[in-house]
Amino acid sequence: MNSKHSGLGRREFLKRLGLGGAAVAAAGATVGCSSQKQGDQGEAALGPIPTDKMTHRTTPSSGDSVSLLGYGCMRWPTVPVEGGEEGEDRIDQDEVNRLVDYALEHGVNYFDTSPAYCKGRSETATGIALARHPRDKYFIATKLSNFAPQTFSREASMKMYHDSFKALQTDYIDYYLLHSVGGGEDPFELFNKRYVDNGMLDFLVKEREAGRIRHLGFSFHGDVKFFDYALSLHDKYKWDFVQIQLNYFDWQHAHEINPSNVNAEYLYGELEKRGIPAVIMEPLLGGRLAKVHDHVASRLKQQEPDRSVASWAFRYAGSFPDVLTVLSGMTYMEHLQDNLRSFCPLVPLTDSDLDYLYETADIMLQFPTIPCNDCKYCMPCPYGIDIPSILLHYNKCVNEGNVPEDTQAANYREARRAFLVGYDRSVPKLRQASHCTGCNQCSPHCPQQINIPGELARIDKYADNLRQGKL
Repeated sequence: MNSKHSGLGRREFLKRLGLGGAAVAAAGATVGCSSQKQGDQGEAALGPIPTDKMTHRTTPSSGDSVSLLGYGCMRWPTVPVEGGEEGEDRIDQDEVNRLVDYALEHGVNYFDTSPAYCKGRSETATGIALARHPRDKYFIATKLSNFAPQTFSREASMKMYHDSFKALQTDYIDYYLLHSVGGGEDPFELFNKRYVDNGMLDFLVKEREAGRIRHLGFSFHGDVKFFDYALSLHDKYKWDFVQIQLNYFDWQHAHEINPSNVNAEYLYGELEKRGIPAVIMEPLLGGRLAKVHDHVASRLKQQEPDRSVASWAFRYAGSFPDVLTVLSGMTYMEHLQDNLRSFCPLVPLTDSDLDYLYETADIMLQFPTIPCNDCKYCMPCPYGIDIPSILLHYNKCVNEGNVPEDTQAANYREARRAFLVGYDRSVPKLRQASHCTGCNQCSPHCPQQINIPGELARIDKYADNLRQGKL
């Protein structure tokens, strides 16, 4: 780590930051008081969001004018199934329709989905919402998400491909991706099984020639050697775009957090050299850059009190000229409205803004969280464990200062109660980490390559020690 802050004790570190108790409390009051109605209140306070100011970028291979804010359809809103089992839900189609209508009205025209999203329901929900509008008003992106060995065959992969057209109610797909390449114990062998040996990649190239696919690319998670290899195929396959994870934390720290990850600075730089536009995923690190530690939130709010903490991350990603669109999984209307304010139009960050964010990323290393992006690729757990909720609860407690190191911590009682009560409220007891058997069916599917059984065991031990007062 190159941070000049490393090695400081937490108290001295915060003292040097100049964050006194009043500043932190003020930041908490500003950042922590959110509700599902916040967006409507924000619109009334800040004025209407313009419908004709969205920043657009041009796809080099086709001239498409793509909205810089793209709608990620991984996290559509859900409601409980009436009379169903605990945790059983369905997509709230009426709310999806409302979100899509509002997004289109305000200039968003890129919608990214997958057969794997929302327990396999995202494409259908997205298709229903979009089919209510003229087809030339939006671009659809979806993927060949043949992760499981039983989907490697040409027959199974072809079925997945054709099913996407049916679910999305379209006869062409604007942006089609090989989904999440670069991972696994042997990413080269896995890539060949998923796309080469079964002839699917050659088939998709022919589909692009026929116009049923307008642009072909891939999304990347994983090994840098494979990324370089995939880009070496550009001369053969002419990638129209590549989807990468980019945010101000991962720009230089992704590799530090996990040696298997690749810094976004390298990923973007290699695409820029070749003139391949980048589609950005995880600009918020699965929400972690919107729910930063209170001290970090205070730092960002002090710099720009009228902007949200999340807006920094979106403006950061959008400030790179070879970024085609920045995806956000916007579950609630306030998320959509806040992001629209960042891109209608985009005001690119200055050099001093960028330096400020890189310093902020250094600071975040002092408060390590588990790099879970809530993608749910690890689910379902065969033993019913709610893996994402457990990891996200732990991260929330880290960011709020509710992970006491020992019983002598100044806020031990309050933090202990917040951790344990919050754990029981957010994760039913039968779905908590104590029920993990270590089968490790989850970790191979994690794009962030988290050692999930290890983290669950650590959290379970920590919670047990808290309950028994053994810290």
